[in-house]
Amino acid sequence: MPTVEVADLKDGDFLLDVREDEEWQAGHAAGALHIPMSEFVARYGELTGAAPQDGRVNVICRSGARSAQVTNHLVQQGIDAVNVAGGMQMWEAAGRPVVTDEGVPGFVA
Repeated sequence: MPTVEVADLKDGDFLLDVREDEEWQAGHAAGALHIPMSEFVARYGELTGAAPQDGRVNVICRSGARSAQVTNHLVQQGIDAVNVAGGMQMWEAAGRPVVTDEGVPGFVA
């Protein structure tokens, strides 16, 4: 499965967060698109409408397990997608900002 390290992501890279609502509300990467894995099939059109046409979709969850499943699905659909290794836990550990919807510092739940 295609994977990317948090350190290799640049500001402005497209990020799809597939964690559930409670996890997202605790804290997330600013600018990420949030579509919970449990709603992914029903909301797939939101991703195709928001994702860059010629760019990569970086998929993230808490630890990398759920995002790996979504990444595999996207790759099967012909989308350039990669799993973010270590998920939001690694994102936070790398010192990347974690914010709430209000823009204040959050945490990874």
